Amino acid sequence: MARALRALRGAAGPERGLGPRVRFGPSPTGFLHLGGLRTALYNYIFAKKHQGTFILRVEDTDQSRVVPGAAEGIEDMLDWAGIPPDESPRRGGSFGPYQQSHRLDLYRRASDVLLERGAAYRCFCTPQRLELLKKEALRSQQTPRYDNRCRHLTPTEVAEKLSQGLEWVVRFRLEKGVEPFRDLVYGWNKHEVADVEGDPVILKGDGFPTYHLANVVDDHYMGISHVLRGTEWLTSTSKHLLLYKAFGWDPPQFGHLPLLLNKDGGKLSKRQGDIFLERFARDGYLPEALLDIITNCGSGFTEKQMGRTLEELISQFEIDRITTHSALLDLEKLPEFNRIHLTHHIENEELRQKLIRELRLLVEDVYGDQQVDQEVLEKEYVERVLLLRKGHISFLKNLVSSDYSYLWVRPSVSREQLQTISAEIDDIGRLVLGLMTRQAAVLTMEELNKDLRSLQKQTKETKYSSMMQLLRLALSGQQHGPSVAEMMVTLGPKEVCGRIHKALSS
Repeated sequence: MARALRALRGAAGPERGLGPRVRFGPSPTGFLHLGGLRTALYNYIFAKKHQGTFILRVEDTDQSRVVPGAAEGIEDMLDWAGIPPDESPRRGGSFGPYQQSHRLDLYRRASDVLLERGAAYRCFCTPQRLELLKKEALRSQQTPRYDNRCRHLTPTEVAEKLSQGLEWVVRFRLEKGVEPFRDLVYGWNKHEVADVEGDPVILKGDGFPTYHLANVVDDHYMGISHVLRGTEWLTSTSKHLLLYKAFGWDPPQFGHLPLLLNKDGGKLSKRQGDIFLERFARDGYLPEALLDIITNCGSGFTEKQMGRTLEELISQFEIDRITTHSALLDLEKLPEFNRIHLTHHIENEELRQKLIRELRLLVEDVYGDQQVDQEVLEKEYVERVLLLRKGHISFLKNLVSSDYSYLWVRPSVSREQLQTISAEIDDIGRLVLGLMTRQAAVLTMEELNKDLRSLQKQTKETKYSSMMQLLRLALSGQQHGPSVAEMMVTLGPKEVCGRIHKALSS
């Protein structure tokens, strides 16, 4: 044990550089959800605001709850969201391993140091005894807590139990008289943990640490300067500070983030998978929209507006602006956030090229078994569709819905079908072709609506509604959908003329 003490003393934590070092420490028990994304985002923004380092540390000490592939999925989602860690299990770094199950020797040596100093002790209480203590407390309407029985064992008694091969865990001695600490969000705090709970287990019988030991040890050896985590850990911070004191280490600064709740103040539900990032990615949401809405409903920024980019979030962030009020998230507004950010993507030349490629793949996926002419997949055509629909769609997949199928599949409509609507199909076709030739430069819905009204007056018997029905059928093969003017603007003069020629000659 003396050797462990010397080894731990010699392995001092890293020197903290000029910029802060922060970490996001999820447990790999499933998919990353919006609450986890928000915690990761605030850490990322804080690090980038001050030229610091954002670390992903996988906290998998509870092996019974680990889901295979979850750790990799969490890092995938951070990459997808545009907030990749600087150090992580995948990327590596100078202070790894970045997975707690790979750091067990460090925790064992740390617990040995606390045992040597008398700040911790071995507990031989059986699970059956602990369960009886819990039942008795509940029967007496008291909060269950360990009675610290093994704290009072003499060295001789400990040696005897060890010689008998009894199983044991390591517990930390909670001392009274904790010092107050200044939380970056909640201000001055202290919690007399020794008055309300028994000595906590810090190293389990299987050699794995509990959260309290692992986080203190890892934050020290990874040089973490600021801990930004959920407010549910606020009452445990005094306990962690006692651990720092027992080791003789300087603690980081703590900031606890208020809860992220439903708009009605209830907890975000994980039951239907409605708050997991994979679901939003699958449904076509842009990561920027998620980052925007989970910060827009909270605090910490100089301005509150929709449509903020990550760069704007970083520049506007001030940690002392975070309030203690819970953030109420209204997911019904998310499509509108997505519409705004999709518009930004369409307006950006580089991002628009990515959307063009994605839209082509969507078209081929949705309409691949139909006759999709390659001309409607040409870059110029797809790009024009995007630019014209900018601001009108909330998702890229809207453009492959049934309402917009006419954009990608040229209809097969016969003269006979058109003649059932009006006998003047040739006259109407000639008038529309002439209009398209004259307005080939720029088509606007407002002007087209006026021009189509004017064309109808040049027919002999066809009513305006019938003419619109005829044109809609010729252009889309459908009897319902967007207005004829919108179809014409989106298709463009060349495509409109081609479809009318085809309908008249078939």
